[in-house]
Amino acid sequence: MQVWEAFALFGGGLLAGGVNAIAGGGSLITFPLLVAIGLPGVSANVSNALSVAPGYASSAVAGRPDLVGQKRRILSVIPTIVVGVLCGSSLLLFTPHEAFEVVVPFLLLAAAGMMAFQKRLRSLAGHPKDNSPRRTAVLLQVVFFLCGLYGGYFNAAMGVLAIAGLSLVLDEPLRRINALRNVFAAVVGTTTVLVYSIFGPVDWVAVAVLAPATVIGGYVGARLARKLPSELLRWIIVVFATVVAVVLFLT
Repeated sequence: MQVWEAFALFGGGLLAGGVNAIAGGGSLITFPLLVAIGLPGVSANVSNALSVAPGYASSAVAGRPDLVGQKRRILSVIPTIVVGVLCGSSLLLFTPHEAFEVVVPFLLLAAAGMMAFQKRLRSLAGHPKDNSPRRTAVLLQVVFFLCGLYGGYFNAAMGVLAIAGLSLVLDEPLRRINALRNVFAAVVGTTTVLVYSIFGPVDWVAVAVLAPATVIGGYVGARLARKLPSELLRWIIVVFATVVAVVLFLT
């Protein structure tokens, strides 16, 4: 790895960590960078997953004030997230990933639409506060499994999908949902580190450069996200997801 490539990866890691904490989708910055310096697609994907994992953890730590009262909820969904990630990781390692990449832009547009038209969707599907505790618990398990499946397979922009789904299920302020999303991402990151470290074609030099940068960016980004008004945070996520989807369509 040349010096300029290392600087580019470190700068991209800082930006990606911050974006992951605020809106999700930072991997769509680091993944193309890894491909640009010459890594094959699968190697870039697994190396990226390992690189951004520490940033997810630092974002979760920075968002602890908004996790107060959510301990039971978190503990109940961790096994579901892990199972989803293991299924997604298996798909990545043992099947061609080109077909899934075709679907990714559509998933992002769907997530952006869910966030943009959240109020209308709630009026059609029912406001989360009208759900029984049992129904909310079941829907949470479904959302976290599907997002874990996606995160284990492609990783990029999984936070956007998670926060869109959770916003329709939970009657919580967006900053608390965002903090929960960061915990989800940390669980996904930890699981993929364990799987890809053993079975994946990891480029450890790239990981060594990217990982510290995502930690710094993730912590700063999470602190910033807590100060943003919910409506502004929601539209940042919508705009970012739409832009990324368009870029993926074009590429």
